[in-house]
Amino acid sequence: MRILITNDDGVNTLGIRLLAEWAKKLGEVTVVAPKVEQSGKSHAIEFVREVEIKKVPLLDGVEVYSMDSTPADCVRFGFSGLNRTYDLVLSGINKGVNVGADLVYSGTVGAIFEAARFGVPAIAFSAFPDGQEAAAKYFDEAYNYIVKNNLIAENPLYNVNIPREVKGIRMTQQGSAYFSDYFIKLEGDMYLQNGDPIPDELPEDLNRDTVAINSGYISITPLLTTRTNMEVFHKYKTVD
Repeated sequence: MRILITNDDGVNTLGIRLLAEWAKKLGEVTVVAPKVEQSGKSHAIEFVREVEIKKVPLLDGVEVYSMDSTPADCVRFGFSGLNRTYDLVLSGINKGVNVGADLVYSGTVGAIFEAARFGVPAIAFSAFPDGQEAAAKYFDEAYNYIVKNNLIAENPLYNVNIPREVKGIRMTQQGSAYFSDYFIKLEGDMYLQNGDPIPDELPEDLNRDTVAINSGYISITPLLTTRTNMEVFHKYKTVD
């Protein structure tokens, strides 16, 4: 199996080293990751300016590239720049969970959406900021759940969030917004955006990723790339 790995926290981070080291037992691993942190960049790409891409040391037995751009661009370079094909794309492990309505902002998740454009299945892994090493112990459990249940044949994209202490695995849907957002006034005309975790709208529903992750369950959410409301489309597609 040929595997492409990226993240949005940057190439020289703990999360990507943990993921790449684990993935080596699955097959041949190539890493293309951002030179600097790209959190919140979603599915953005860079086509206006030149970008630096260079080979860097990270792990023995793994070819690693640092790219001064977004996670989606890293996936693009892995396929189109290196002119290679892959069997699987992995993204993460993100320093912070990516759940609920807020995952639309995630560069970690944006990377797997880009993988879908190349017709390759992909999995995004995220954990709490202080829980990446603990989460890495459950890569096997989460991945084996996907393989055992043949989930890739059902849907090619999955968003996986791993808590600090694991009670089990839940197949989940997106919950409500995970953060409350606000702006902090700094000196002069400068502001900083921040956010605090907030409870899900349905705090007892373990089928929601926002609830499952805070209740000690690995959350596995099948994602779609389409943004078409198919119900409305089918209702009016024959109407002039």
